[in-house]
Amino acid sequence: MMEAEQVLEKALSLADEGEWEAMADLLRESLAYHGQEAAIHCWLGVAERELGLEGLAYERFKRALILGPEDPYVLATAGNGVAAFDDPDAEQALRTAAVLAPEVAVARLLYGAYLAREGLVKEALAELEAARDLDPDDPQIAYELGVARCLGGDMEGSVDSLAEAARLSPDDGFGRITLGLVLLETDRWEEALVELSEGAHREPHDVEAQLLAALAAGAIGTESLAYEMLERARMRASDEDVVLVAAVEERLDAGPDEARRLLLEEMAPDQLRRRLQVRP
Repeated sequence: MMEAEQVLEKALSLADEGEWEAMADLLRESLAYHGQEAAIHCWLGVAERELGLEGLAYERFKRALILGPEDPYVLATAGNGVAAFDDPDAEQALRTAAVLAPEVAVARLLYGAYLAREGLVKEALAELEAARDLDPDDPQIAYELGVARCLGGDMEGSVDSLAEAARLSPDDGFGRITLGLVLLETDRWEEALVELSEGAHREPHDVEAQLLAALAAGAIGTESLAYEMLERARMRASDEDVVLVAAVEERLDAGPDEARRLLLEEMAPDQLRRRLQVRP
């Protein structure tokens, strides 16, 4: 069996290639020999999370923290992993990573993202701005700055940060949808429609994103785009989505005012709230 360092090196190379199944298999096999290595459990958690095995991933991250790691990357990654389950151990792990390695951007990023979602916006911004100074070209840092500013009520600042994230990573559909929703909050409809439409095209299986773009288009009278996005949603709608798709179609048929009302009073606020809570 390879040494733990060799296993981790191979696992991380598989992660770079997106080979999550192979990475998970390698790390699971290594547990028999390196079961006391926090990093093995941590990166196995990453692989299993990417494979949609969230419950298993949580157990891996939790075990990694129990083993008392000192590596800031492991602390930050495992802390962020358990934070998704509102585990109280997340705060200490993330704070420790940021304190131990203030020069590591990802540690400051993940701690800041955690603080923002806990309502500690001032403290979050300090961490995230430090992360940005360390790595100004990281789109995730710019995105999280946008989230924190939005949660703190600074919508114009949020737009600036989210737009920077979109510039740095134009193919990130999720981020562009969030930007579009914040633009709606600032009453910038034309710009919002561009971002919602672009984001929806990049996230074709996100039915709600298609419907947001459809309503935004309908609200400003761009009927052809509105019905195009509606059909994109209909094509991918599950049984649970059918009622919402029908409601959006009814409002589009009723005209711009009704489309605008459904978007602003119901869908956009709910979607923005949900998307802001999605952790990195």
